[in-house]
Amino acid sequence: MSLVIAILGLALLILVHEAGHFFASLAVGLRPRRFYIGFPPPLVKTKRGGIEYGVGVIPLGGFVTIPGMHRPIPHDAERRFARAVEEAPALGGAADRVKRALEGDDLDAASREVAAFEQALGAQQVSPAALASARKGITELEDALGPDAYWKARTWKRLVAIGAGPAANIALTVVLFTFLFLTVAGKATHTVATVAPEIESGIVSPAQQIGLQAGDRVVAINGKGVAASEIADTIAGSGGKPLTLTVVRHGARLNLGPVAPRLVDDRYRLGFGLEGSGMGLLPAFGNAVEVTGLVSREIVKSLGRLVTGKGREQVSSPIGITRASSDAVQQGTDNYLWVLGLVSLSLALLNLLPLLPLDGGHILFTLIEGARGRFLRREIYERVSVVGLALVLLLFFVGLSNDIGKLS
Repeated sequence: MSLVIAILGLALLILVHEAGHFFASLAVGLRPRRFYIGFPPPLVKTKRGGIEYGVGVIPLGGFVTIPGMHRPIPHDAERRFARAVEEAPALGGAADRVKRALEGDDLDAASREVAAFEQALGAQQVSPAALASARKGITELEDALGPDAYWKARTWKRLVAIGAGPAANIALTVVLFTFLFLTVAGKATHTVATVAPEIESGIVSPAQQIGLQAGDRVVAINGKGVAASEIADTIAGSGGKPLTLTVVRHGARLNLGPVAPRLVDDRYRLGFGLEGSGMGLLPAFGNAVEVTGLVSREIVKSLGRLVTGKGREQVSSPIGITRASSDAVQQGTDNYLWVLGLVSLSLALLNLLPLLPLDGGHILFTLIEGARGRFLRREIYERVSVVGLALVLLLFFVGLSNDIGKLS
């Protein structure tokens, strides 16, 4: 069940990301053609208002098809119409006229010639595969030549449509963190919420060793009373020296320990977490924004370290992310929501990398074209996309190897 919840959570993050693209595109007049969670072939699909909605068999992401992402070129007609022309040579003249119109940058003539090719196609007998390819080419060219084509839109509209995906994930992170600060992550209390079985792999946590339990109230450390806000700092400032916790359990006062804290991530810890109390809406929102900013900075730093070959072990694939999410589900709703917010933020920042075909690459190229006042050649897009895709796949396989190593 925890695995199912983890997978559904990741599907939600993808849905939010693609919904950002979808609704932003609609808002600026770039009407999408398809909205999918997962990749085709579709498990289920339906068409409403000229938009195809579906759930794909391959659950590794999702996509929104915005019409006319690139300025059409003769090769677009060549690759889609070639098979039909080979099987029905009578279509050759119509296909050539489409290519010549595109080569001459006469978009109005190209629209007319595409319509003429479609009419000629209907009068010929070709194989189902050739027909499907030709019809897909017709649709793609009609979209690229239509008034709502992405490449024709003003720079700000293109930036809104592309930037809305990562923005939606960042917004979801802030919402989740705000909810947690409103409910349980505001101010620390004396009450123990969780006790970690292990503080490091294979090492029993000091809190587990001394028998600390969820529900215990920590009232003193080494015989000295502590405020709730002082407990973590007192343990961290111990220098690793043994500590004795005084707790109240079912009305009885108990002394647990002594036990030495362990140094984990440059901070001394015993391996337990305290319950929190909520705070007001504005402070909760402010803290959520602050934490989102701090975590974003650390994620960007970790991505920067990858360039120098460091931090490789911190990269995870969807397998590792699902596993971590599943573990968080078992630790309670609060932990799961924290992890879900962090994954949502990571998804946004990864997509903002200035690499095609990621959103950040499209944003970068849109800004370049806006500054130049003219379009970049398609060959440039395609070459940069090959490099970007190779880097993204490299990250994926590094994460996959890390996750497989952890499973073994």
